[in-house]
Amino acid sequence: MLTLMHTLISITLITQGKPGWNDAMNGLVGMLGSGMPETYELKVLLQYLRKAALKYKRPIVVPEELATLIGKITSALNELGDGEYIPGESITSNITNVPSELFKYWDNVATAREEYRQKMDPFSGETKVFSSTDVIKILDRWMSQVDIGIARAHAIGSHGYEIKDESLGITPTYFSFNVTKFKKEGKTSDGHPLVSAREMSVGKFPLFLEGVVRMMKTVDAEKATSIYEAVKKSGLRDEQLQQYTLSSSLVGQSYDMGRMMAFSPGWLENQSVWMHMSYKYYLELLRKGMYNQFFFEMRLGMLPFIDGEKYGRSLLECSSFIASSAFADPTMVGQGFLARLSGSTAEFLSMWSLMMTGPSPFFINDESGALEMQLVPALPSWLLRHDPKAVYDQQYSIHFKLFSSIDVTYYTSLSRDLFGVAPAKYEIGLRDGSKIKVDGPTIRNDIALNIRRVVFIDYINAYF
Repeated sequence: MLTLMHTLISITLITQGKPGWNDAMNGLVGMLGSGMPETYELKVLLQYLRKAALKYKRPIVVPEELATLIGKITSALNELGDGEYIPGESITSNITNVPSELFKYWDNVATAREEYRQKMDPFSGETKVFSSTDVIKILDRWMSQVDIGIARAHAIGSHGYEIKDESLGITPTYFSFNVTKFKKEGKTSDGHPLVSAREMSVGKFPLFLEGVVRMMKTVDAEKATSIYEAVKKSGLRDEQLQQYTLSSSLVGQSYDMGRMMAFSPGWLENQSVWMHMSYKYYLELLRKGMYNQFFFEMRLGMLPFIDGEKYGRSLLECSSFIASSAFADPTMVGQGFLARLSGSTAEFLSMWSLMMTGPSPFFINDESGALEMQLVPALPSWLLRHDPKAVYDQQYSIHFKLFSSIDVTYYTSLSRDLFGVAPAKYEIGLRDGSKIKVDGPTIRNDIALNIRRVVFIDYINAYF
């Protein structure tokens, strides 16, 4: 709650000296930049808080300083009113004036946030209690304003070298703000002039894959599918490699935006295939249940399936980036550079987990309140091993280790996709040699607990 409530701005302004995940946009701070990725993540967090408040219906105790900030945000929203201020189609330029009402709202909230930060160290120790009803009302108001801000950002859109990108309806990722009118407010102790902004205009950037990835967390499968189809047509897809780049072309962009402009196109953060972000994108396809799209992209862009000689290193080793076809030297296109085993590996493990066990293998039964287990894999038929000599219901199979200890094998009699379906039955082998038969898709509480604790269980055979 503390980390959320002071960040409510429709398009999250970068105020802490860092641009978020893409640290190569480190100049964005000096451009009064803002990021849609933070806005989408804020929406996800607000939705989570609302869900928790509805579920537990408990009062929330916050520091008095935070309560003051919440009150000032509420006052600013009341003054802003119900106007959406969404730009119309008449906006065709790269720079758009910020409506005075929105500027005043931003100024009020930004001032309140700065005052809050000054009072944080230390807190007074005084607190205020918000009832769950009040919290839900506050969150609903904030979520509504965030949604309006997202709609406003989409109306402004993106702009760059790839003209086609502007008509595809893909979410922008970054904006900059130029102070077009200001008032002198004296000087600092060092003699530097101080000014306060009075009016601003907004600048647009080319497309970045991060905005797409973060947005997909907030939409349903139907909308995610339309986003995917648009991205395939955009400058974010490298047609030669059939993979996705960190950004579309940055040709013509200002060097003010950050160090990514110091690199040649196709190299490092300038329009290369940044493996961590492309893996994040693949992961979101899988999370949305877009199985056909995910496995199509998997066979084109993930290490086990790409050309190892072109990649130039072991396919067991992730790279920071792959030089894209935008790079000037065609002999280096498709090569991986700067070994990195962190972000991409973490995203791959998340994909592996969803493929093998599903999103929630363990869950609490709403009626009994007991822990139960259900395996719901997402596996294409071409990953299943065929053994024509096996018994009828075991001819197609795939095997993996659960918790690095328990052997799990899926069996099916037919060559078919196992997309989001649970087994019809299980056979669970114990370490003493005995077996437990489970009919139906769910494993009951006592066995589920032993599996979760990794005790007594030797193997699990699941039959589809």
